Amino acid sequence: MPGRKFLQVPGPTNIPDRVQRSMNRPVIDHRGPEFVELTRSILPKLQRVFRTDSGIPVIFPASGTGGLEASLVNVLSPGDRVLAFDIGHFSNVYARMARRLGCDVEVVELPWGSSIPAERVQTLLAEDRDHRFKAVLATHNETSTGVTCDIGAVRAAMDRAGHPALLLVDTVSGLGSIDFRFDEWRVDVATAGSQKGLLLPPGLAILCVSGKAVAAGSSAQLPRYYFDWAPVIEMNRKGWFPFTPATLLMIGLNEALDMLHEEGLENVFGRHERLAEGIRRAVESWGLPLLARIREEASHVVTAICLEDGFDADRVIGLAESQYGLSLGIGIGPLQGRVFRIGHLGWLNELEVLGTLAGVEMTLASLGVPIDLGSGVAACQRYFVGG
Repeated sequence: MPGRKFLQVPGPTNIPDRVQRSMNRPVIDHRGPEFVELTRSILPKLQRVFRTDSGIPVIFPASGTGGLEASLVNVLSPGDRVLAFDIGHFSNVYARMARRLGCDVEVVELPWGSSIPAERVQTLLAEDRDHRFKAVLATHNETSTGVTCDIGAVRAAMDRAGHPALLLVDTVSGLGSIDFRFDEWRVDVATAGSQKGLLLPPGLAILCVSGKAVAAGSSAQLPRYYFDWAPVIEMNRKGWFPFTPATLLMIGLNEALDMLHEEGLENVFGRHERLAEGIRRAVESWGLPLLARIREEASHVVTAICLEDGFDADRVIGLAESQYGLSLGIGIGPLQGRVFRIGHLGWLNELEVLGTLAGVEMTLASLGVPIDLGSGVAACQRYFVGG
């Protein structure tokens, strides 16, 4: 199919030409001076994205899932109690991972499309007078449902309960697209991935670790070797890694971080908010519901759209791909066939959003979904021009 392919899944995202060009070069020696300088350049730039002065960035060649495992094995021991909230597929994965690793996980199950209720966090931790909970698992942006959670409110709830549990946050699809404040929210471990707001291909798990989390690591007993962050932190002081790093991805990361900071993080967040609102207005014009139960909690990076009974979301995804070269996100787990998702994060602009909406409209109309062609595009256009 001629022309640009529209990759509108919620990650991996489109890679900017500038980042691709930066990686189109010979591999460098990961023990040489050029790589040492690269590492020392990247780490403070990552601190700025996490919005931290004291947090320590840790990079592993891995997926975001590998990063989540690293966030657990470095701070917990077998049998440790962990509080988790099941609000979608990826929060569920985080909880199941902790249980598989040997932790005693209490999971609060909530309707998918909900966020983490801060008052429930406070109640459960206040009841834990012996402070048996060692960690709270929180998902910043639940990619499967298109809901963003207020991590600041979760931290405030923990403070009101006077509980010392660690706050471990999955921000794999949030970092670099949605405001994240590591220091202000006193997050202990935040986990991100390279393939979403950080504008890279998959392949890097990127963590930020508090001093409290580093201290917890000295007594944590969950088995770890590759994902042990202590030697990474130690060797990073010299600009090296205790394993072979993903050298070309590191070069791309340095370029991507420069692009984010050149645009300005506030501008990046504002752009994502603006594009997301345009898409939400389009969906509303179609008369289709968002999966997000509260509009104000709808994600700025992915929109999950529900179809009425009798229509198969998987057919929407298949036809959009085959007919228009438009890749949309599937419904995951119990949402399969009921929901399709539009990813709108990373390096994209208003015209790309409008092209995506036009492709979705043509696909829906072709499958008999009762929408008016052009209604969503027009609603989004009116919002973009201030009408």
